Amino acid sequence: MTSTPGTVARLDRHDSASNRGPARRPRWLARFLIGSIVLIALIVGVTAFQVWQVARLDDKRPVDVVVVLGAAQYDGSPSPIFAARLRHAQQLYHDGFAKRIVTVGGRRAGDGFTEAAAGVRYLADRGVPRVALKAVGEGSDTLESLRAVSEVAAEGGWRTALLVSDPWHSLRARTMARDCGLESWTSPTRTGPVVRTRQTQARYIVRETGALLFYRLTHASVETEGSGLG
Repeated sequence: MTSTPGTVARLDRHDSASNRGPARRPRWLARFLIGSIVLIALIVGVTAFQVWQVARLDDKRPVDVVVVLGAAQYDGSPSPIFAARLRHAQQLYHDGFAKRIVTVGGRRAGDGFTEAAAGVRYLADRGVPRVALKAVGEGSDTLESLRAVSEVAAEGGWRTALLVSDPWHSLRARTMARDCGLESWTSPTRTGPVVRTRQTQARYIVRETGALLFYRLTHASVETEGSGLG
């Protein structure tokens, strides 16, 4: 069979299109993958910056209640992390930023005290009047505890709160509290094991960045046992 010039030209165009098609698909796929990686890195980087930025703020102001987020306790004695938060809350109370302190946190299996009860005991022993203290001993993580606090706040007519935790926990705690309907600001403690070294601070920033992203995606809390940052 003899090929005419027109037939040859059509075959050449067909071969050229066939060669270009498979080459273009991998290029678009590569661009999509690179773009996705860049976008994810950007989201993670911005979130980490937000965690760091809010951690540096002390947004204290007059409020209805100071809320101390719980951490580990041992037979009624707060852990060093929890004790640092409680002392900071006590100072806020003495400085007149609120007339009451709410301690939060449940108990783990085998515990004789809730974190909230241990916190009230610690503050009362340090001279804070019992009438100014309220224990909300519910919740095994930050989200559950703040949900319980928001219910107690609604019953008590409390609308505003200062959240006391560690610096790196501030943004996630504030986000959760506001999602629970409690108008909140943060006043983190600047003492305790979590803020002693740059290595520890970096580790907690990484942890909180992941936990905050997880919460924003799922509206669920991440259990970080032992840190008090669940």
